[in-house]
Amino acid sequence: MPDSAQSNALEVTVTELSGKLKRTVEDTFGHVRVRGEISGFRGPHSSGHCYFSLKDERARLEAVIWRGQAAKLAHMPEEGLEVIASGKLTTYPGSSKYQIVIDNLEPAGAGALMALLEQRRKKLLAEGLFDEARKQLLPFMPKVVGVVTSPTGAVIRDILHRIADRFPVHVVVWPVRVQGETSGREVANGIYQLNQLPEEGPIPKPDVIIVARGGGSLEDLWGFNDEALVRAAADSFIPLISAVGHETDWTLVDLAADWRAPTPTAAAEKAVPVKADLEATLADLSARMRGAMRRLGERKRTALAASARGLKTPDTLLAMPRRQFDEAVGRFDRSYGLRLERARSRLAQVENRHAPALLSRRLDRARSGLQPWSERHANSLAATMRRAAERLVPQANRLRVDLISRPLLRQRERFNRAFTLLPQRLHDGLERSKMRFNRSDRLLNSLGHKGVLERGYAILMDETGTVLRHTKDLPSGTAFRAQLADDTVTAISRGLAEGATSSGRGPSEQSAPKTVKPAKKTNREKIDQGTLF
Repeated sequence: MPDSAQSNALEVTVTELSGKLKRTVEDTFGHVRVRGEISGFRGPHSSGHCYFSLKDERARLEAVIWRGQAAKLAHMPEEGLEVIASGKLTTYPGSSKYQIVIDNLEPAGAGALMALLEQRRKKLLAEGLFDEARKQLLPFMPKVVGVVTSPTGAVIRDILHRIADRFPVHVVVWPVRVQGETSGREVANGIYQLNQLPEEGPIPKPDVIIVARGGGSLEDLWGFNDEALVRAAADSFIPLISAVGHETDWTLVDLAADWRAPTPTAAAEKAVPVKADLEATLADLSARMRGAMRRLGERKRTALAASARGLKTPDTLLAMPRRQFDEAVGRFDRSYGLRLERARSRLAQVENRHAPALLSRRLDRARSGLQPWSERHANSLAATMRRAAERLVPQANRLRVDLISRPLLRQRERFNRAFTLLPQRLHDGLERSKMRFNRSDRLLNSLGHKGVLERGYAILMDETGTVLRHTKDLPSGTAFRAQLADDTVTAISRGLAEGATSSGRGPSEQSAPKTVKPAKKTNREKIDQGTLF
């Protein structure tokens, strides 16, 4: 009987059975809400999907959030967080497991949110985002105030009204949503965009930024606890004022901001001073400055008068120099007259010694003394010339014409012979120079690169004209020029062939080189080789 019952049972494959189970589970548990603790979450997978488990004290359920749904979640899964997951059950036939595909994820009550908030606060605190050393001083009198908030709420109207009452300045409003799943990212983007505004752009760059929102519950203000928003507030180059919620409300962006305002109105009061108070202060300082300048002038005038009373009069100061000047003028007049008289007496004495008659007598005596010396000099000159003539007669006899003409004739004969042989010697020298030039030209053609190019070789150069000698200088895709015997062409390198090495041989060719029998030289090669020497 068991054998017949067993033989009548319907046989199914594993795949068919897994498909029936999958349809049964999905039809029965089309939508469920499961409460549990997240376990095994290590961040999104490289594909963007999230894989983890939901567990309690007695059971464990596999969970998955697809990439498209994960981007829409208000709360991303975190390790150890107790959540309420909504979705549908299904099975995974590949491992015979069932799992929940999550559509929505929310913390399990305010206690879970507070635990998550405290965990995130400790993490950011450890990174130093809340340190006082990072906070900037607020400008005393900003020219432009940037406000990141909802453009339709009462908060922006309170801020604008308060700024207009205290100190009217230019206000730049960056509209964002302050509640919902994307509020944190929108506020963070608003802070970043205001920081990136150019100094002289069409939209003025703010000197201070106010992030504002009205009061609400922890869930309403949860967007201002977003980690990306906290990092944007901490990294802001422009001083940031946080005005989120009422006095008793606090968020993580309050800890990262440079100054926390209890209300949006208080943030506006902190951002700008009171114009009337500034005008009163300036008026008081101006009055005090004028009084101080007046008192200083009076003290200086009194000190100048006291100093003037202690100084001597000009007549008293110049009395002694005037007397000394008068005495010096008297002494100069007397000494000048005496020196003039002495010069006149010396001039008269010199005039008496140089009278014309006396000078004429001295000249006659000198002329009579020179006459004997002139006669003796003429006689001596005549005797010297006679002796010189006597010495020149023998030398003139030796310098006859025939004695001089003989060396000249010999020189002329040598010149005529050299002139006759000059064309032949020039022709022989020119032939020898032509033979040396032909040998040098043949040597140049044999050793020069043009002869090598005529034999089928080429010179590779890059675009700057540098010669390429190695394959590493010619990577794939590089443009180069190849100079051939008659012209230059341009080409693109395709790199080494597959399996080839830098020497141009493959692995087998390197390991076992072939022995090539040298070719028999032709008569032309012998002639060219001979020209090398």
